[in-house]
Amino acid sequence: MELPSVTRVFGVDFSGARRAGDTIWVAEAAVTTRGLKLVALQPLTQLCGTPDRGPALRHLVAMVLASEHALWGCDFPFGLPLELFPTGTPWPDHFTFLGEWGEEAYACGLECVRRAVERFQRKHIRRATDGEAKAPFDAFHYRMIYQTFYGMRDVIGPLRQTRGTAVLPFQYRKLRTAKRVLVECCPGSVLKREGVPHQNYKQPKGGPLTRKRRLTRHAILDWLGGVIRFDDRFRRVMMRNPGGDAIDAVIAAAGALRAVRAADHRAIATHPRYRHEGHLFV
Repeated sequence: MELPSVTRVFGVDFSGARRAGDTIWVAEAAVTTRGLKLVALQPLTQLCGTPDRGPALRHLVAMVLASEHALWGCDFPFGLPLELFPTGTPWPDHFTFLGEWGEEAYACGLECVRRAVERFQRKHIRRATDGEAKAPFDAFHYRMIYQTFYGMRDVIGPLRQTRGTAVLPFQYRKLRTAKRVLVECCPGSVLKREGVPHQNYKQPKGGPLTRKRRLTRHAILDWLGGVIRFDDRFRRVMMRNPGGDAIDAVIAAAGALRAVRAADHRAIATHPRYRHEGHLFV
């Protein structure tokens, strides 16, 4: 259960929007003797030259594959609740299900709701880890389904089948030869766990930050500065990015590393639910 040596940590604040490249931010941090140091923070559009979802996500996959000695903390679900499938359905079958919907992510979410209502008389079912980590939404909530659909299908789907890549908690068997490890991390859950303000810091409509959002961001960055070093230029980027995506990418990187280091990986690997529907490392 030993993790490979990690010298680089990446955080991905994800989006499944048509122009996903504009709102997917990638943070890169170096693991040094003094702890984590932020070395890059950019929206995916700047990295690949286009905001269009298809090519942007293909570029993200290529970035992951080009990394070595790397940990990636990604802000989207890696699996769906067990209850949506027949008993004993393995994790790879989730990708078969998603692949049946073409580009109809919302319709896929409605099918998940239909199954939940049919079997449990309620519209939403949370994974075990969603409840434990106090995640804001279930994996197929209408505010999450595009992230879940495109993150699983177009990012985790191809990466899970590559040599040197281990997607946890599903592929612990690949850790021995892994060059890169991917885990799911929810920035909001990290903030909750650390007792840091987790609301009223995002302002996606843009414009000058309201006083409440400005103060909340200062509080978050004061805490964040204690777990990852960053200079004033990165502070300015995180303060000025309206949607809070830049902040979330850095939290995903720092939160994922801390959680992975502290985790009981043997217990996670043998958990009856995590190995089939995923685990949040927060």
